[in-house]
Amino acid sequence: MAELKYVKPERISLLKHPELNEKWVQERIAEDPFILGLGELILRDKEKRQPHGGRLDLLCQDPDSSRRYEIEIQLGRTDESHIIRTIEYWDVERKRFPQYDHTAVLVAEDITSRFLNVIGLFNGVIPFVAIQMRALRVGDQVSLVFTTVLNEMTLGADEDDEQDETADRAYWEKRATKATVEIADDLLPMVREVAPGLSLKYNKFYIGLAKDGVPNNFAIFRPKKGYLRFEPRLERSDDVQTLLDKSGIDVMEYDGRRGRYRIRLEKKDVEKHKELIRDLMKRAYGEADE
Repeated sequence: MAELKYVKPERISLLKHPELNEKWVQERIAEDPFILGLGELILRDKEKRQPHGGRLDLLCQDPDSSRRYEIEIQLGRTDESHIIRTIEYWDVERKRFPQYDHTAVLVAEDITSRFLNVIGLFNGVIPFVAIQMRALRVGDQVSLVFTTVLNEMTLGADEDDEQDETADRAYWEKRATKATVEIADDLLPMVREVAPGLSLKYNKFYIGLAKDGVPNNFAIFRPKKGYLRFEPRLERSDDVQTLLDKSGIDVMEYDGRRGRYRIRLEKKDVEKHKELIRDLMKRAYGEADE
């Protein structure tokens, strides 16, 4: 086997490049939206004309859910006009097609701290993703690298907001069933393997985890009438998705707003998928500690 040699890539400024322009970037993403790192997206449209002028660079959709992504591309440094344009296109699409969930996405070469501060003003209101783009050259070949620097923000209350709305076991047994609440009991020993000392904490909207009253919700549980929804907090990744696909476990739509996988579990699934569930808990606990 030939020895692999390290080659230092050269970073290219697309804004200043005479040939590799915004149209070229748009075509590369349109050919394979997966390179953005948002999952196995499909292209719905490009250069989509808007009712009041302008064209949306790319419209993509998650084929396994009702999530659509309104994507704008900017060469060089982010500026206010592109932020506004991205949000405007997102707003138009969500009003025209309310049956879908919509996320605004801005792809740019240089995402500044000022940009992140401005977007921070919309936290909890607009689901916005910022992706930094790098063009790298090795010899006569060019590659694009995309890094998410701002993920979707939670709309409305998140677990931390909800944690003070306490409940008890009887509340959940009435809201769901005694049998599905017991699935959380079955999962607790696996929780304690990765995080000793944690106990179930009954809240109004979910069953969380806590130690000495302090929440540690790297995983939460939502009992339903016929099953329990197990939600580990994990960044969406190809590695995790491959594990889930191979296992045959019942996976629901990824919750990008809260950064959680959502997995439907019946009582028999706890033993059947014990190793997978334990692995997901370890990963989620590890990310929570980072």
